[in-house]
Amino acid sequence: MKKSKIKNILLLSHIKVQNANALSSPFTIGFPAMTAWLGATHALQRKLNADGFKDLRFNAIAVVSHHANLQTHKGVGDYVHSIIGTSNPLDKEGKRPAFIEEARIHLDVSLLIEYEGISREDKEKFEARVAHHLHSRMKLAGGDILNFKNIETLKVKSRDDEQLARVRRKLMPGYVLVERKDLMIEAMERGLDGIDALLDYLVIHNSCEQKNEKTLWTKKRKASGWIVPIAVGFQGISELGKAKNQRDAEKLHCFAEALVTLGEFKMPYKIESLDEILWQYSVDKEHGLYLCEQNNNN
Repeated sequence: MKKSKIKNILLLSHIKVQNANALSSPFTIGFPAMTAWLGATHALQRKLNADGFKDLRFNAIAVVSHHANLQTHKGVGDYVHSIIGTSNPLDKEGKRPAFIEEARIHLDVSLLIEYEGISREDKEKFEARVAHHLHSRMKLAGGDILNFKNIETLKVKSRDDEQLARVRRKLMPGYVLVERKDLMIEAMERGLDGIDALLDYLVIHNSCEQKNEKTLWTKKRKASGWIVPIAVGFQGISELGKAKNQRDAEKLHCFAEALVTLGEFKMPYKIESLDEILWQYSVDKEHGLYLCEQNNNN
């Protein structure tokens, strides 16, 4: 049996986010990419480090979706949905200016952030500064934070049934996003390429049968559960080097493309360990991979 670790958890409950970026990769739309959530968490850590919490580190996060409202519209007789665009100011000639359509989503999410470097004496001040930054025009997945319900710090043993039950109750009703790259691996081991492996678990199969002079239609996917495509990082497609007019003159740059795999939204009561839902950064320099992934072996 795996040894249970005590984790310090910062719980940000029911954050209302407006106009978050729903274009999670060049070919998927919907829930924001995991890089957006970890990036916002890292930005919050840097703000808190500047506040004097120099030893603070955010090691991993879990994302729980309570409500999502994708800003799209499908009219009567339409085959596909259309993006609901923003209304931009008229130009000097009284016409609508040219703009690039942006996919937006309104969200109600909770974040569980595993942290270290905060003493017991500093917890009250720590929570107060977190609240301050969430109120001070901080972005979350590119969207504006309207409000949030609560901020609290918890100590949780990853596999303690009683403590996990307490955390699960705080997350209900909602859906926790977990990684399902195992499905991609299984499909690609059968000879499918990346996009076919992805679609293999996303397509809806329709079938019909005659029964008692009636035609019965059924719809199903290959795997049970709420399986979705998720963007989880980037892969470099060029050598590292200096770019003209780069923002940071000291860092090396390269061209990169988004990495998309499969994820699953699960009800919190199905979670048996915090390690099942926590995401963290992972870098594979040899293969040029910059990833957000889960490590269930902790």
